[in-house]
Amino acid sequence: MNSDLSLTGHLKGADSFQRAAMMTRTAQPEDIDELGHVNNAVYLVWAQDIATAHWRAVAGDALNGAFVWVALRHEIDYRDQVLEGETVVIRTWLGAASGPRFARHVDIRKPDAPRASAQVVTQWCLIDAKTRKPRRVGPEILEPFGVSGA
Repeated sequence: MNSDLSLTGHLKGADSFQRAAMMTRTAQPEDIDELGHVNNAVYLVWAQDIATAHWRAVAGDALNGAFVWVALRHEIDYRDQVLEGETVVIRTWLGAASGPRFARHVDIRKPDAPRASAQVVTQWCLIDAKTRKPRRVGPEILEPFGVSGA
């Protein structure tokens, strides 16, 4: 699996497909299932990779030390296969926040493809690193990312 987690695009203000943080991945032999295309579980790994990379790139040391995120729910729609050696662009942007929950969208598609190969919406829960209890998503989270959370 690719280990490059470098991001491009909009790290701050990533609130839509057009203003998303982005990374690329190339399907490796170990990503391929018995049907000859990227295994469904790999799409979730890619979604987590970009979510984690985006958080770490923007949050900084103080927020990274104070909070952790856990996935509560993944919704994924598979639309088009990705074959070994094909490259995809993975985009992520932030959605609505409600209490400790924060929605994150991920779109995985081949360059210039008219539709996604997979689309993921994950409900993440913000956890206080010391108490291990949920913490409301507040301005200290929203402001560095340049989003309203609405």
